[in-house]
Amino acid sequence: MAVKTVSVTQDGLPSEADQAERFGKARSAQATAVLEDYVELIDDLLKSEGEARPTDIARRLGVSHATAIKSIARLKREGLATSKLYRGVFLTPEGLSLAAKVRARHRLVVDLLVAVGVPKHCAELDAEGIEHHVSDAALAAFARFLGRDETGTRRGKPD
Repeated sequence: MAVKTVSVTQDGLPSEADQAERFGKARSAQATAVLEDYVELIDDLLKSEGEARPTDIARRLGVSHATAIKSIARLKREGLATSKLYRGVFLTPEGLSLAAKVRARHRLVVDLLVAVGVPKHCAELDAEGIEHHVSDAALAAFARFLGRDETGTRRGKPD
């Protein structure tokens, strides 16, 4: 992977292009964070309770029922979820794949934070924000630091 150099202006600021790229990346991550949280939670609810009802989703995410319905509609438009009348929300194969990716990323971030001394509870809370903003390059570095392969599995033995 090529390392990008960042140009800095005389006043110490990054160049306009570099700064715009940073802010653009953050806005993009924020836009997808909601979808990622929803698919991860829906997958968790389906596995543990057998169903993911909008009411349960709203309560667990701490949002209104109307907000959950709006976000679920977005998941459906994006091809990540489907719903059945009186049966709740289900993930498509794409939604299941995204949920697995988000969960693995979350675990890797939590494990790194714990490895550098962050208490487990705090690491779980912090990972909820970090997991959506961290780059693939940073995740690969986290995995190397923790002695894991690119999938997040410990080298030589499964988690």
